[in-house]
Amino acid sequence: MERILEILVSSFWPLLEAGIKTTVPLTLISFALGMILAFIVAMMRLSKITVLSKIAQFYVWVIRGTPLIVQLFVIFYGLPRVGIVFSPFVSAVTGLVISEGAYDSEIIRAAIQSIPKGQWEASHALGFKKIQTLTHVIVPQAALIAVPSLGNMFISLLKDTSLTAILTVREIFQIGQQIVAVTFEPLWLYLEVGLVYLIFSSVLSKLQVMLEKKLGKHMVAMGPAKKEA
Repeated sequence: MERILEILVSSFWPLLEAGIKTTVPLTLISFALGMILAFIVAMMRLSKITVLSKIAQFYVWVIRGTPLIVQLFVIFYGLPRVGIVFSPFVSAVTGLVISEGAYDSEIIRAAIQSIPKGQWEASHALGFKKIQTLTHVIVPQAALIAVPSLGNMFISLLKDTSLTAILTVREIFQIGQQIVAVTFEPLWLYLEVGLVYLIFSSVLSKLQVMLEKKLGKHMVAMGPAKKEA
């Protein structure tokens, strides 16, 4: 038992360091780019241009209907067959962004559609153009509604980064596998890997709750306005 304790203590910092240096940056970059893609796809889904709407619908259907691990394999191991080669980290970001964009687009689309039509009509009566209404009136309100769901997606994305270990990305799980290969203690080390993920997820969950409470004040303030609309 003393040997196991020594292994766990000595491996904790490498795992935590991998989370700080790789897992968190990978999550932040993928989420940020995924949100941009998600907004574009959501706008395409809501577009009255049939071709754009169908393309976005097909993209969401394919990505949500196939496992992320398969998508990562296609990008990292499949694309080189046609001359497209990405580094492990870029492949990981690409796969996570594509996946995140599909799921988050549905959240954003639903949030935008939840805004009463009276908001559009009132803005039009005030002389706002459609893009101005969307930018200054609809999107800010939809963002408040979407935050809880997007926050959950962000935490899920943090855990999904563990799948990038198959691309040799040196994130938490990849480092855990390397330590297991040397120490031959899979049970305790994988439990420790889970603990490290739990630490990061708990911090993000706490930040999410704080953000929701802060934004909740704005939601309360918006309440009467929505009723009047």
